Amino acid sequence: MGQVIGCVCSKNGLELAKKTGANTGVVELFTLFHDSCRVNEDVDHGHGSRGAGFAHQCFDDGLLTCSLEDLKLFKMACAAHTGGVYAPNVTVASCWDADQLDLPRVFIQVNPRLLCTEYARDPVMIEAAY
Repeated sequence: MGQVIGCVCSKNGLELAKKTGANTGVVELFTLFHDSCRVNEDVDHGHGSRGAGFAHQCFDDGLLTCSLEDLKLFKMACAAHTGGVYAPNVTVASCWDADQLDLPRVFIQVNPRLLCTEYARDPVMIEAAY
């Protein structure tokens, strides 16, 4: 199931990145790791930070070939993805929007007011997420 979830979020994130100019490497890292350390699909405080830590461990072990700068940007997106209210740049915004657009998988309706980019708020993009 995790692969399917990652694929949907990745599809959304990469589609947004085409429009926003976001760093696709960071978006891909985000889609793979941001929920990788969840213990459940309900409230799981800290899961983003745990996912970021796991990715950092993979980086330290030589399993990720991204740059240190990309890893830092990914960790910023990952750690605050469930409670962030202001995305500091277009890459973080695209990551957060990809995650929001993936919420229908757990039967949560996408709320356009919680999306960071105009592209994610496009009704066509939201519909495609369903």
